[in-house]
Amino acid sequence: MTKFMNNRRDVLRLMGTGSAVMLAGFPVAPAFAAASARATVVDVVGDAFHINGKPTYPGRAYRGSRIEGLLFTSRMVNCIANDQNPETRGMWAYRDGPWDPERNTNEFIAALPLYRARGLTSVAFNIQGGSPMGYGWHQPWQMSGYTADGHLLPDYRDRLIRVLDALDAAGMVAILGLFYIAAKPALKDEAAVMRAADEVIDLICQKGYTHVLIEVGNEVDLAPWAYDIIKPARAHELVARIQARSKGKIRNRQGRLQVSTSILWHSQIPARLLESVDYVLFHGNAMATPDALRSRAKDIRAMPGYHGQPLLINEDDHFDFEKFDNDLNAAVQEYVGWGYFDYRQITEPFEDGYQSLPVDWGIHSARKKGFFNALAEITGATPG
Repeated sequence: MTKFMNNRRDVLRLMGTGSAVMLAGFPVAPAFAAASARATVVDVVGDAFHINGKPTYPGRAYRGSRIEGLLFTSRMVNCIANDQNPETRGMWAYRDGPWDPERNTNEFIAALPLYRARGLTSVAFNIQGGSPMGYGWHQPWQMSGYTADGHLLPDYRDRLIRVLDALDAAGMVAILGLFYIAAKPALKDEAAVMRAADEVIDLICQKGYTHVLIEVGNEVDLAPWAYDIIKPARAHELVARIQARSKGKIRNRQGRLQVSTSILWHSQIPARLLESVDYVLFHGNAMATPDALRSRAKDIRAMPGYHGQPLLINEDDHFDFEKFDNDLNAAVQEYVGWGYFDYRQITEPFEDGYQSLPVDWGIHSARKKGFFNALAEITGATPG
């Protein structure tokens, strides 16, 4: 296992070197009025996340560190995915039948109460999915929820609505990613990128969702991104576009969606991007030690453009939950939310991994149990 984990981190390094609450007083445009009040409202208040007007985990501390206001998440990136490539679709067959995207989404929704009871306040997923095999650039499957010209596919739209409705009912936040670097079919140009973003944002506003945080792109500092508007130097443009398009249409404190985009490497985040985001997303995968994570959090808070927003890691593939010092605990010490990223590795059974298709959405593997037990201890929830 150690050898395999080291190998996959080598791959990662190589990748980087290539170049029932309705808040009063927030007007909603008539065309976007919600049919009814939503159950869950997420807000950014200073350096903390609030749900339904209160900080998450009210009054909670762990080992002397403040927990109140943190968001904990898990990367469930393929919960609305389908593979439209007939040559690869058969790879995702269940033990008892063929791959079925509706079954995948239904089983994910059924598991939400398990996650919430153990202290999880959000899940992170992406309309363009994520590699069901973990790391690697050769991704022949076709899991994007958009057409090449940027229109949301009807079946993805339906599954997205079902998942957002279920998260809302469960009192959980959706960290909704719009773009994934290796997604196929690829969006054909910048206009398609903006059209895709606009369609999703309009859907969220029309449905009156108040529990959605937007992640524009997954790891936008990776060199192979084809669209300059997603890369760090221009990412603030898409952030601002989404903020403006949703303004006055979301019943939360801000009156709009709260938006960020995620960074992988230890690069300087452009000041214009840091100034524009409502919360700061970064990933822990490329960090070799918990101390590296601590340093990264300190560095971000010292960068030009940072103005006190919450910090959140929505993807980290370092575990060691049985150890006193691990990435999860290091994040807590630095007042940073943390996200569990688990995919099924090459020798592991179906029960492992929340990213690999087909997914066992239960809490059945030792690694999943380790995460949720650690999370329950930190948040004061009931362990599994």
